[in-house]
Amino acid sequence: MASKTKAPTSQFVCSQCGCIAPKWLGRCPDCGEFNTMQEELVRTADEPVRGGVSRVSTRALPLSKIGYEKTERVKSGIAELDTVLGGGVVPGSLVLIGGDPGIGKSTLLTQVSAHLAKDKKVLYVSAEESCSQVKIRCERLGLQSDNLYLLNETCLEDIETCLDDVEFAVIDSIQAVYTEQLSSASGSVGQVRECASKLMRIAKSKNITFFIIGHVTKEGAIAGPKVLEHIMDTVLYFEGQQEDNYRLLRAVKNRFGSAQEVGVFEMTDTGIQSVSDYSALFLSDTRGISAGSAVTPSESGNRCMAVEMQTLISRTPFGQPRRMSLGVDYNKLVVLIAVLEKRCALPFYSYDVYINAMGGIKLNEPSVDLAICSALASAATDVPIDKYTAVFGEVGLTGEIRPVTYADKRVNECIKSGFKRVLLPAKNMKTCQKYAAQIELVPVRFVGQMIQALKLYPQK
Repeated sequence: MASKTKAPTSQFVCSQCGCIAPKWLGRCPDCGEFNTMQEELVRTADEPVRGGVSRVSTRALPLSKIGYEKTERVKSGIAELDTVLGGGVVPGSLVLIGGDPGIGKSTLLTQVSAHLAKDKKVLYVSAEESCSQVKIRCERLGLQSDNLYLLNETCLEDIETCLDDVEFAVIDSIQAVYTEQLSSASGSVGQVRECASKLMRIAKSKNITFFIIGHVTKEGAIAGPKVLEHIMDTVLYFEGQQEDNYRLLRAVKNRFGSAQEVGVFEMTDTGIQSVSDYSALFLSDTRGISAGSAVTPSESGNRCMAVEMQTLISRTPFGQPRRMSLGVDYNKLVVLIAVLEKRCALPFYSYDVYINAMGGIKLNEPSVDLAICSALASAATDVPIDKYTAVFGEVGLTGEIRPVTYADKRVNECIKSGFKRVLLPAKNMKTCQKYAAQIELVPVRFVGQMIQALKLYPQK
């Protein structure tokens, strides 16, 4: 009788102090921390490492002898997704998509799978839904293909046996998949880490592109260990409100393109559609009527979008005024309020200040500083800014306006969006002079000059 192969054993290691225990413990016996014991595989000395590659055959090569592998990107069928990925899907890569429940992750990847299945074999692994549920979704979206295979399985070893001749695979979701090598339940830290590592080895050895859906925690981060995002080639976040038709796809990591790209989608009855006109999402129709709003051209990856900043100030009934920011860093808001109080004598010490970037987009680049200051000054003086005026520039602590990158690209976007005047740093004026015949360029050196140019004087 043939002897059975001994399964790999596992151990539990404390993530804080590294203490090793043969079984799970609620409290580490060494450091005393709770819920830090994580399951890990124990590999024997004769077991091959890194997916069967021997240590002896691995050797370093000089840079001059490394060959360049040229890969052609594959179009996903959704233009905005291709833009966020850097031009298309790279064969053999791992793409992780996270987002809140019901945001549209499965719908997006179902449409991508159906498009790729027109001439390639695609496997959709649904670990949370039955195959009939996925088929109902495909019929609702009007999708049909004989090269799209559906599999309802949660065991990673069984999934691997179905990957023959598959070029693209979707795992929905990584938290529902488990490996038999670990005894812990699916979704645990050890299971997510080991399953992601094994999928990475399969993708690189068989040149299979994996789209992996990940759950998010209540804080908005992808559930599981941080090493999950380190393993992936591309990490995308699907954001938006379920009651709103618009969605934002943000790249936070991309080994094959820019990690600052943002894709805009619209949820319709026929699925998720790309949005090419952002004016309805990032600009309001009432700008220029009420005080407290300013428009800035924001650079996001390889594209530039005009985004409206809205502010509201109200007298506080308490001793400590409140500051709240949405889409803008809170510390940046506090610093810019201090600059306006010190350099421009605008009082905010007795007012609550609220600021919001339209459309739910997050603006972290320094070029939005001047737009924030102009919106704050407009709200403080109760003077609206002209709807055809855009503002961009970095603001220093001394009140000076510092130059920013891609100034000519920002001015060009303002021209395309129909703006007639733009306030920009004086040091960027040289590179933008070529657009002087198409739009009025107003160079500013200090925050006070911006207030004078916009005529933001207090109402008497």
